[in-house]
Amino acid sequence: MQSLADVLECAETYDVVVVGAGPSGSACAYWLAAAGWRVCVVEKKRFPREKTCGDGLTPRAVYQLSEMGLADELAERAHRYHGLRAFGFGASLEMNWPAHPIFPSYGYTITRFDLDGLVAQRAEGAGAAVVVGAEATELYDATDGAPGQLRGAAGVVAHDKKSGASGVVRGRYLVVADGQNSRLGRDLGVTRNRDWPLGMALRGYYRSDRHDEPWIDSHLDIRDSHGDVVPGYGWIFPLGDGRVNVGVGLLSTHGAWKGVNTTKLQEHFVRQVGDAWGLSEATSCGAPTGGRLPMGLSMGPRVGANTLTIGDATATVNPFNGEGIAYGYESGRLAAGAVAEALVTKDASALALYDERLQSAYGDYYRVARAFVRLISEPRMLAACVGTGLRVAPVMNELLAIMANLMNHDERGPAEVAYRAMTRLAQIVPERAYELLLGERAAR
Repeated sequence: MQSLADVLECAETYDVVVVGAGPSGSACAYWLAAAGWRVCVVEKKRFPREKTCGDGLTPRAVYQLSEMGLADELAERAHRYHGLRAFGFGASLEMNWPAHPIFPSYGYTITRFDLDGLVAQRAEGAGAAVVVGAEATELYDATDGAPGQLRGAAGVVAHDKKSGASGVVRGRYLVVADGQNSRLGRDLGVTRNRDWPLGMALRGYYRSDRHDEPWIDSHLDIRDSHGDVVPGYGWIFPLGDGRVNVGVGLLSTHGAWKGVNTTKLQEHFVRQVGDAWGLSEATSCGAPTGGRLPMGLSMGPRVGANTLTIGDATATVNPFNGEGIAYGYESGRLAAGAVAEALVTKDASALALYDERLQSAYGDYYRVARAFVRLISEPRMLAACVGTGLRVAPVMNELLAIMANLMNHDERGPAEVAYRAMTRLAQIVPERAYELLLGERAAR
């Protein structure tokens, strides 16, 4: 890893400047550097560093990490698990990850404290200059964007608080990957569609004798202190190192969880599962941390004349399950491809390919997911779907494939058929109709 002073001394204009070395930024930097482009990553923290996350890698994430050459490191340092164990409304079910022609049939758990540094080092090993401890505070030489586009920029102004170094990191293209509270994203003109789902999550670590179980647990009927079901889920992810990651996530729109105290909800969930997992104040590793999660591509625009936003900075989190790591890696890779085409052809209009590919990969899927979130935000619909589904294993196995985005689109199995039907429904029925439908049900 390099210091900001080292990069400023070189006074180089990079092909690409990437702001943020989380999943999306490091993946983008890796793929560009591996293709021979001059890349500089500017990351405000130093590795290893804490990051609020569930720490679970689904088969999609495992595949992307393996593609970046990290399969051996994962096998050595992460905890491998088989699938999901779901609980809800008096029922439970163990489900293996579905077989898929591309993605593996297993996942891993590993803390972001350990994982993010691995991927950033991989990008550095491919040739990227990775600057740590330097915050990109503003755009350099910003230009107004065309209607519906991001602003342009010739780089970023960065500052290292520890050393006092400050200066401009220049690049022909700028990729913003600084997370869901993206400061530079706002400067570029990114806004969130407030009619689309927003998540809220809180997690903490606990010591547990069950730290090496082969399942990740998902509780689909979490309740507040009054015993009322809230739209969301609780999780317990064994880390294999003596600890488990325990958290709650809320999925909603239009303030459906307005007034819900997530700290209290987390405490209530810990009490709910505490006896089974040995969770208590005595086994807690520290206070929980959390944050908001824009999702479903709810933030945009994503493309400018020479700028892109990726990962959490453009809300790539999956509304079905709150997963963000895989989509960070994937969006970073898609962005790298578009930027590389712009560099090869010397035609910046190739950046539009990123948005096209992002929509092709996630557009219909996230439309279905948004509709699903609206549906289960109504407690009676959630109880009907989960309470019935968990008692019919084939149904839940197919739903798992859909919710984890592990369908095989080359086949017409039950999951694929169900997803196509849901896609058609989401296209035919406007999202506003779901709001009206739920409003009528709530009034009954």
